[in-house]
Amino acid sequence: MDYFPIFCQLKDKPCLLVGGGEIAERKARLLMEAGAIISVIAPSFTEQFMQWHSEQKLNCITGVFTEDHLSSKWLVIAATDSEQVNQQVFQSATEKQIFCNVVDSPEQASFIMPSVIDRSPIVVAISSGGKAPVLARILREKIEQLLPNYLGTLAKLAGKLREEVKQRFSSISARRYFWEQFFADKSLQAEIEAQRDGGIEQRISALLSENQQSQGSVVLVGAGTGDAGLMTIKGLQQCQQADVVVYDRLVSDEVMALVRRDAQRIYVGKQAGFHCVPQDEINQILIKEAAAGKRVVRLKGGDPFIFGRGSEELEALIEHHIPFSVIPGITAASGCTTYAGIPLTHRDYAQSVRFITGHGKGLNEAEWQCIAQENQTLVFYMGLSKARYIQQMLLSQNMRTTMPIAIIEKGTLTTQKVIVGQLRQLAEMAETMESPALIIVGEVVTLNEKLQWFQSKSAK
Repeated sequence: MDYFPIFCQLKDKPCLLVGGGEIAERKARLLMEAGAIISVIAPSFTEQFMQWHSEQKLNCITGVFTEDHLSSKWLVIAATDSEQVNQQVFQSATEKQIFCNVVDSPEQASFIMPSVIDRSPIVVAISSGGKAPVLARILREKIEQLLPNYLGTLAKLAGKLREEVKQRFSSISARRYFWEQFFADKSLQAEIEAQRDGGIEQRISALLSENQQSQGSVVLVGAGTGDAGLMTIKGLQQCQQADVVVYDRLVSDEVMALVRRDAQRIYVGKQAGFHCVPQDEINQILIKEAAAGKRVVRLKGGDPFIFGRGSEELEALIEHHIPFSVIPGITAASGCTTYAGIPLTHRDYAQSVRFITGHGKGLNEAEWQCIAQENQTLVFYMGLSKARYIQQMLLSQNMRTTMPIAIIEKGTLTTQKVIVGQLRQLAEMAETMESPALIIVGEVVTLNEKLQWFQSKSAK
């Protein structure tokens, strides 16, 4: 981070502006909007400056900058067309430990002026560190279009209501729930835009009486395959509103970085051969936290309803009358194969696809006969430790030894590793890979070399 972003309270604070031209005018407007007491020093001034001076909005001082002009100033802006003067201002301000901005010269400034989106008291500042000011302006214009004008009024109303909300709702969770409903309420926004004071008061009263969050809930969220960009918007929203997030080993650090910072995080990671937290205990954690009135997100890798035991957790919630909802995620079979350039179906190679758990309940011979049929793609979840058994069973059903296979390790992440080979090599290949990994069997694997697009640490 090249610059530490802060918002300065300049109301009634003496500030100095060096320069009396058009560029200095733009800086003067910003200082006036911030309520600063402005002194402007320059040999001459534009008509606008003289008008502001006559209106007592600022004080114009005709002359040449000296170090004495910095006395008692909180900050200074150098906006002249003389590099020598600007440098003098910067050096003098630095010696006195006063923040100084030099227009169009970020390397000579102790602070920079960002592009500002003003929805007071909501203020958004964008900076490129002086490296790409036009880009910062373009971003500001884009964000301007996204932020409605009523935001400022909404924020002011929230400020007036803070104490009342604090008294009415005893728990932090209940207060947070109220504020989320308050800021998202379309009826309130409509009343604000129409400037109907009576309607605003009625809607606020209704929200205060309606939004009593007496019972907690659980949202089962599919976190996808690891790449945080693959998480659904709805899932992201729930993660940013949760009081508690219960997550497992397959949820990547990148996804966890999207969780609301002050949410409680409970790790219940599980992996083959070692269960950090037994499933029954996970169920009890969900029940306990929701029963305490908290909004709980159960964050699971991939899709919670595909080999994720999500339904088992929901059955436990139903027994205890805990409200729940489910947000699907991108399952490993879809996400990992796509990032490996392997389509699950193809009209020339595979007209169907099977998802098979590698270490679930045993399959009988008839089922293996169906699995080993041609013109389909097989995806084995959690099958790395059972690779030799999978290989033996497929070969026992006369699947040819040269059938193309792939193993995808840590799919969709920058550490993704993909190896391809033939069925006769499956057990041997599996020994070189680490969990989590996915085994793909089928002719579609041959398309990997042609369709691969994701640059990672793939190996062939």
